[in-house]
Amino acid sequence: MIGIVDYGLGNIRAFLNIYKNLNIPATAIRTAQELADADRIILPGVGSFDWAMERLDASGMRDTLDELVLRKKRPVLGVCVGMQMLARRSEEGQLPGLGWIPAEVKRFDESGFTQKTHLPHMGWNDAAPRAVDSLFRNLEHPRFYFLHSYYFLPENDEHILATTSYNGEFACAIRAGHVFGTQFHPEKSHQWGIQLLSNFAEI
Repeated sequence: MIGIVDYGLGNIRAFLNIYKNLNIPATAIRTAQELADADRIILPGVGSFDWAMERLDASGMRDTLDELVLRKKRPVLGVCVGMQMLARRSEEGQLPGLGWIPAEVKRFDESGFTQKTHLPHMGWNDAAPRAVDSLFRNLEHPRFYFLHSYYFLPENDEHILATTSYNGEFACAIRAGHVFGTQFHPEKSHQWGIQLLSNFAEI
């Protein structure tokens, strides 16, 4: 069972619809008890970093998430702000992140942009996988939908699973063991996102 963490943020219904069409069991998770039954976990997120962390803390699921991910090693996929929450901190806010991956979240440097409208980074972009197993299995020339002004900067380059170019290269997907993240929205990315979510279900 894939548990989609429903703490008031993210496109929960879009994830559930994709998994329903794939005939893969998935459910929205709203309590710590429900979360404990999930074999795999998706942590979506939209909006600002601090707001997302506050909502997650208020949900009553934070301690159980730490237990499942850090001790029991359940596979987890953070999406958009959900990926940024995996880091230790973000320039967007003051609250600490989950700290599951040694990383910081940085704001794009606007001084280097030449186009008039440059933030947020919004729309479709190619992704360049550094490994074609796990999330990117059976994905050729993948393209995904992005909407963000901050990017994930891991301390260890080995944690970068794929990159995208937007006024320079940045990590658009990361992996540290069983902990995964995508800066893009697979639930909005048509066949590429559907395949990626199917791949996560088999990890």
